[in-house]
Amino acid sequence: MPSSPGPVPPPAVVELRRYTLRPGRREELIALFEREFTETQEAVGMSVLGTFRDLDAPDRFVWLRGFADMTARHRALTDFYGGPVWAEHGPRANATMADSDDVLLLRPRATGSGFPVSPAARPPVGAPAPDRFVAAVLWSFPLGRDQGVELLRDGLLPVLRATGPEPLALLSTEDAPNTFTRLPVRTGENVAVVLLSYADEDAHHRHAAAVRAHPLARAEVLPGLARERTAPARVLRLAPTGRSLIT
Repeated sequence: MPSSPGPVPPPAVVELRRYTLRPGRREELIALFEREFTETQEAVGMSVLGTFRDLDAPDRFVWLRGFADMTARHRALTDFYGGPVWAEHGPRANATMADSDDVLLLRPRATGSGFPVSPAARPPVGAPAPDRFVAAVLWSFPLGRDQGVELLRDGLLPVLRATGPEPLALLSTEDAPNTFTRLPVRTGENVAVVLLSYADEDAHHRHAAAVRAHPLARAEVLPGLARERTAPARVLRLAPTGRSLIT
């Protein structure tokens, strides 16, 4: 199996991928993914950033991978999905999936939002899942308007930092065309994702309450986001798998 590289530059393009699996097959896919698809994707130029069980959907697998740019994305996906690893193990992976097209193509929108992680630090195959809780908060805004994302970056992120742990990332829709059409992505949306990590879900709830009570958030930030958003924010409740770099 290819070895993982050392520290890599933060990706400029990130996919948030949510797979709906056939009933009872999530553990099968996770084991296959962590054994066969982690280092082998990184060997052709991708970063496997985080892999998660969705706590609200027992047949949902969520993961993020990053790329240096859109050109590198096309090259890496072409090499991987046209290569021997996917030819050998892809049919078994596909057999676990009912839907794999729920994919957001995103880009970092704040300093420190590019996942500066080192694949060399990844736990080995078979490592136990860490006792951590990750929240991915999804915001939807009108097409063609950047005010909501700017309010997240300049308003909500400072409040999050003041009231709890440093957010892992702020990502928003990458508008460049999907040049690897073999793997569809969602289009016609203006989405932002705030990613946060906690010791447990109770810590997440305490942080959310502290944000709601913060004077700036209460007076300006949250009302501003309520005006800009096109739907209530949605929280993905995620549990990192054993080899996830985002924990």
